[in-house]
Amino acid sequence: MYDAVLAGCRWLENTPWGVAVRASSWMYPVVLWVHFVGLSMWLGTSLTVDLRLMGVGVRRQTAVELSNGLFAWNWIGFGVAFLGGFLLLSAEATTYVTNTGFRLKLAVLTPLALIWHVVVQKKTRAWTQTGQTSAIGKWGGSIEFFLWISVVTASVGFLLTNAVTHP
Repeated sequence: MYDAVLAGCRWLENTPWGVAVRASSWMYPVVLWVHFVGLSMWLGTSLTVDLRLMGVGVRRQTAVELSNGLFAWNWIGFGVAFLGGFLLLSAEATTYVTNTGFRLKLAVLTPLALIWHVVVQKKTRAWTQTGQTSAIGKWGGSIEFFLWISVVTASVGFLLTNAVTHP
C-alpha cells in the first residue's frame, strides 16, 4: 500500500504544475501565501460561527444569520485553500507523505473536521430555534472549534518539522 502511495506522490510531483511550483523560486512562496489566505477565510468564517454557537461574541446576529451571511465566503475560502494545498502537495508530495504531522492532518483531522463542519452548517438552525443556542449546539460549536484547532496544530507541527529537515 505504501509503495502505491509513494508512486502516486512521484507521479504528482512530475505533473507540469508540480514541477512548475517546485522549480520556480517565487511560485512556492506565492502558492503558500494563497493557501494561507484561503485558510484564513475558511477558518475565520467557520470559527466565527462556532464561537457564536458557544455564546461568545457580539450578539447582534444569531448564529443562523451569521452562518448564512458567511456561507459563500466560507466555501470560497475552502476552495482557495484546497487549490493552494493541492499545488503545494504537488510540489513535494513524497516529502509531505512521510511526515507524521501531515499524515495526521490529511488522513484523520481534516476529514473529521470537514464532516463535522457540514453537520454544524446543517444543524445551526435547529440548535438556535429559540433564539438561544441549545446545549447540543454549544457542544457542536465547541467540537468543531477543537477539530479545526487540531488541524492547525498538526499543520504547524508539519511545517516546523519540514523546515528543520528541509531548510
